[in-house]
Amino acid sequence: MKNILLVDDDREVSESLANLFDSDKFNFAFLEDGTEVRTYLHAHDDVDVVMLDVNLPTLSGLDVLKQIRSINTDMPVIMISGFVSTENAIEAMKEGAYEYLTKPFEIEKLVTTVNKACGYSSQRKTGPVEEARIEPSEEHTLDEIVGKSPEIVEIAKVIGQVSKTDAAVLIFGESGTGKELVARAIHRNAKRKNHPFLSVNCAALPETLLESELFGHEKGAFTGAYYKRIGKFEQANGGTLFLDEIGDMSMLTQSKLLRVLQEKRFERVGGNESIDVDVRIIAATNKSLVQAMKEGSFRVDLFYRLKVVSVYIPPLRERRGDIPILVDHFIEKFSRQLGVSPRKVSRKAVQYLSKHPWPGNVRELENNIHTAMVMSKNDNLQSEDFPSLSDDSPKLEIDLTNLLEDYTDTFKKIVDPVMPKLIASSPGQIYHFLESALERAVISSCLKQFEGNQVKTSETLGISRNTLRDRIAKYNLY
Repeated sequence: MKNILLVDDDREVSESLANLFDSDKFNFAFLEDGTEVRTYLHAHDDVDVVMLDVNLPTLSGLDVLKQIRSINTDMPVIMISGFVSTENAIEAMKEGAYEYLTKPFEIEKLVTTVNKACGYSSQRKTGPVEEARIEPSEEHTLDEIVGKSPEIVEIAKVIGQVSKTDAAVLIFGESGTGKELVARAIHRNAKRKNHPFLSVNCAALPETLLESELFGHEKGAFTGAYYKRIGKFEQANGGTLFLDEIGDMSMLTQSKLLRVLQEKRFERVGGNESIDVDVRIIAATNKSLVQAMKEGSFRVDLFYRLKVVSVYIPPLRERRGDIPILVDHFIEKFSRQLGVSPRKVSRKAVQYLSKHPWPGNVRELENNIHTAMVMSKNDNLQSEDFPSLSDDSPKLEIDLTNLLEDYTDTFKKIVDPVMPKLIASSPGQIYHFLESALERAVISSCLKQFEGNQVKTSETLGISRNTLRDRIAKYNLY
């Protein structure tokens, strides 16, 4: 028999949750106020799992979680919440929650999570220790990761989990999805938060300058080196270094970076002195590093050094439910910056924005909201306040059923009307975006036709199973 303590101020909800479990295997106890938890755990040392609502009277669930941790560091605590908050998810996982679930629950996931937590408890159960009294926490500011989609909640949970360690993190996602925002959130919640967070865009600098940017150089090391330069590794000592677009780093610089990760020391360009550093690395890319390794442009050993933990940020078009929330967020942000009263946005305009493909992702949405806030004379933003997103071109009905036909002209008719907008919103990534989008659409559609059967899909498309598996991983089509 497993003993579950369920803490929720809604007794009806608690009993409904308990009814999902076999009463011969699970015994539930109920509390409605977080202030009672400490006393209960001292009186009952047989509790296997605590299910804890985030929003409780008197004392928040997060503060109760800290109290539980002071009593028993190994007690599995499943946080439950009636509304989605990325900040709460980050904080809960950082404080050692076993899982963070939001209502309405997926019953199968809830039951599976509780069963796994009970197994975890059996392996790690320890006796109570004297606790330190935890007072309600003060408000604190986190980097804002805005959204309520399941994908964003999962990212927030990973942030909270990895923030407790110094593990290297590799972030995948298209340009404009918010990779640096995730990196900053990891740093802000980690023990290194009082040390520097520095960012380097590996695609923005040629090889010689990137090496100097990372490792610094001695005076006279090369033509134009008129003074000694301290590189980002030295500047970030004790803190976090974010390497954006790591896939564009040259093989030579990759080898030097690998050495720093292995030995935690380096020399400045043109210098002989070894410099010891303690820096956490968070890297990001909008490319497939798996493909780059196959092509020989990215080191396999460096990939696995960087990818201790990986985070995938889906493009905005795959989480359209977050668009209304992001619109409100950016309107509030730019209202403060511009010193104006917050604008409202019509329901029709929100629907209009939600249908746009957003090749530039969240960055493109942010820029369009900023432009509308500056240029619009309306207090209530309308669809016409976003002219750069309008598409007045006639809709095409495309027949691609004859593989002997050359479809260049057909695709050209699709691309021509939108090319000016792509150039304006996504310079430097158009080819990659369109090529990836077409490949992803074809593979996704074929997988759907065969209900995920990879053998039939690969045979039908005329590609190998290995290639198909690579593309499924690349585009997250599981």
